[in-house]
Amino acid sequence: MQTADFDYILPQELIAQHPIEQRDASRLLTMDRSTATIAHRQFADLEALLRSGDVVVMNNSRVIPARVRGRKEGNGARVEILLTEERAPGEWWCMLRPGKRIHNGTHIQLHDLDGCPTPHWVEAIDKNDTGKYLLRFPESPRVFELLQAIGETPLPPYIERSPNDTRADRDRYQTVYAKTDGSVAAPTAGLHFTDKLLDRLRAKGVTFAEVTLHVGPGTFQPVECNRIEDHPMHDERFEISAATARTVNQAKAEGRRIISVGTTSMRVLESVATGGAPIKPQLGRTKIFIYPPHEFQLVDALLTNFHLPKSTLLMLVSAFAQPGGTDGRERVLRAYAYAVAERYRFFSYGDAMFLH
Repeated sequence: MQTADFDYILPQELIAQHPIEQRDASRLLTMDRSTATIAHRQFADLEALLRSGDVVVMNNSRVIPARVRGRKEGNGARVEILLTEERAPGEWWCMLRPGKRIHNGTHIQLHDLDGCPTPHWVEAIDKNDTGKYLLRFPESPRVFELLQAIGETPLPPYIERSPNDTRADRDRYQTVYAKTDGSVAAPTAGLHFTDKLLDRLRAKGVTFAEVTLHVGPGTFQPVECNRIEDHPMHDERFEISAATARTVNQAKAEGRRIISVGTTSMRVLESVATGGAPIKPQLGRTKIFIYPPHEFQLVDALLTNFHLPKSTLLMLVSAFAQPGGTDGRERVLRAYAYAVAERYRFFSYGDAMFLH
C-alpha cells in the first residue's frame, strides 16, 4: 500500500494543545467493526460499552521528564538533550539538538527550568549510527532524581510549551496508573481514565492487566517512503508479566474479550502472540509494524486516540478496523472525516476512539 493512502486533511485548530479539565469528559467516537457504524459518546460511557469478564490491557509505562537543556563547555552554545534509553547506570542514549560539533569528550553544563546553570555536567562518550549520543551523567544525584529537578516533560512536537509551562504536564501527560519509568512519550489512550472510572469498571466485573512498553521518540517518526512496506520501524523495550500472560490466556480460553488500551499495548500483545497457543511472559524488544492487511491474534477491541496523517499508528488502527482486509483504511478515514466535521480534538491531548 502507498503511504499517501493514509493522508487526510486536519485543520490546525483541532490539534489539542492542552488537556481538558476532566480526563474522562473527553469525547469518544465508537466504531462497530462488523457494520462500520460509528456513534458519538463520551469517554465516561465506556462503562456501558464494556462487559463483565472483559480483560482490559494497559501500558503502565511512566513518562520521565526527559528533556533537559544546557550549554557546551568553551563556546557556551545552547544544546537541547532528550534522553531516550538507559544503556547502563549513569549512561543514556540521547538525541541532541543541535547535534553538530558534538564529539567524544564534549562536556555540557546542564541548566534548570529557569535557564540558570547548575553544577551538573554531562559528557559525550559515544555516538551510534542513528545519530544518537551516549552521555555520561554525574554519579550524584541519580539521573531520575536530576530529571525530576531540572527536566521538562517531552511533549510531542505539535505541542509547544516554554520549559516552565511543562510543569502541569508532568501530571496530565501521564496516565493515572503509570508506574514504570522509561517512556519519552505517553501511551495517550490511557490519559482519559480516572481512578473513579477504573473503580466503576472493576465493580462491573472488568479485569485489568498490565504490560510495559517504553515509548520512544520513534513513535513520532514520519513514514517517508512511498510504500509503507519499506518503512524501517523503530524498536522499543517491552515486558509482559507472568500474571498478565495468565490472565490473557484464561480469558481467551473462556471466550472473553481482550480490550487493548492504545496502540502500545496492542504492539506488545501482537509481538508475543503465538498463533493461538498460550502466550508466555517475556522481556524484550519489538519493532513490529502493523498495517493492512493483518490478522490480529489476541485483541477484540481497541481504545485509541486520533493519530497523525501517514503515521504508523494510523496504519495500525486501519488494520484493526477490518482484520485481514484492506478496507479498514477507508473506514477509519471516513470516521476521521466525521470527527473533523464534528470538531473532535486530535492527537495526544485530544479525544478518543473505540473500535469493537
